[in-house]
Amino acid sequence: MSQSLRILHVVRRYGPVGGMERYVWEVTRELAALGHHVEVVCEHCHAEPPAGITVHELGVIAKRPRWLSLLRFGARAKSWLAKNPRPGFVIHSNERLGFHHVTTFHGPPFATVRDKPWWKKLSLRIAMQFWLERRELAKAGYIVPNSIHIKKQLAHYYPEYANKLVDPIVPGVVPAPEREWRAAPVNGGVIGFVGVEWQRKGLPLVIEIAKQLRKKREHLELWVAGPKPQDIEHLFEKWERGYRLLGWCTDVGHLLQMNVLVHPAHAEPFGMVITEAMAAQTSVVVSDRCGAVSEIGDSSGAVLSLEAPLEQWVEAVNKQLQRQDVPPKYVHGWQDAALQYADIYSKCAKCQD
Repeated sequence: MSQSLRILHVVRRYGPVGGMERYVWEVTRELAALGHHVEVVCEHCHAEPPAGITVHELGVIAKRPRWLSLLRFGARAKSWLAKNPRPGFVIHSNERLGFHHVTTFHGPPFATVRDKPWWKKLSLRIAMQFWLERRELAKAGYIVPNSIHIKKQLAHYYPEYANKLVDPIVPGVVPAPEREWRAAPVNGGVIGFVGVEWQRKGLPLVIEIAKQLRKKREHLELWVAGPKPQDIEHLFEKWERGYRLLGWCTDVGHLLQMNVLVHPAHAEPFGMVITEAMAAQTSVVVSDRCGAVSEIGDSSGAVLSLEAPLEQWVEAVNKQLQRQDVPPKYVHGWQDAALQYADIYSKCAKCQD
């Protein structure tokens, strides 16, 4: 490893309690494991701090209104840093700050609201969110998107900062257990859907795809993980069999038993379940609105437009059910992501020397 770096991550909630939060949690753990000095400033740490990481809690701030909460947290973090200087540290923001060197965008920019009618943009909330976002981008030396979609959006809405954008650093995937891969039976197979926000992620379309496939594959099953069964039972009221509502799953066991993961999301900044499925050597068929499409090769599955007719989705899923070759194993660990960040931090540190 190259020389040890000193890094201060700033995030409101520190711990594996959400997609963005897990990203920060895993990257900081790997950075510390690589021998770097890592500290975290947060409102509250939601888990036992990882070995080798010093956590500074500033206290929980009211969540609403969101813009005011972001402003207050940024001010509190800046005040803490003024009282506790960290010379030589690279400051990495995961929030709307104004005193950082690196910032990561874990979701689409707020500036997408520019596409809405003018009367929907006349409010203090909109003005403050714009100001916070622009300040974050203006201050950063390096802007890291977590998917190619987000990079394109940032370049589109903020062309004046496009020179600061670096290649996406996509979320890592924990290696899945080895599986004994088998081709799907000609009259069956398992297609899967994973996502708590089932409407945004396209469950109704997956159900229609399964209905069509069951006309020729009478023993096909649809497994749904994520939503509470009672929240989606009504979608299956005309089904007598052929589905399983798994609820919340804490491991990847269900992915190892699926033949195809179908993820026709309407908007998905990345979609970690997609790369987790590929790591489990499960085929994927997803919409082109998922950030993870950059990771999907032809041998891993298919990417379709949401405007494509139902028949095209059915054909694409059926093609994966018919495959006789083992899908490639996706490999991109959290250490890989941490190493990418270490390269950026090194450049920042040299600028400070």
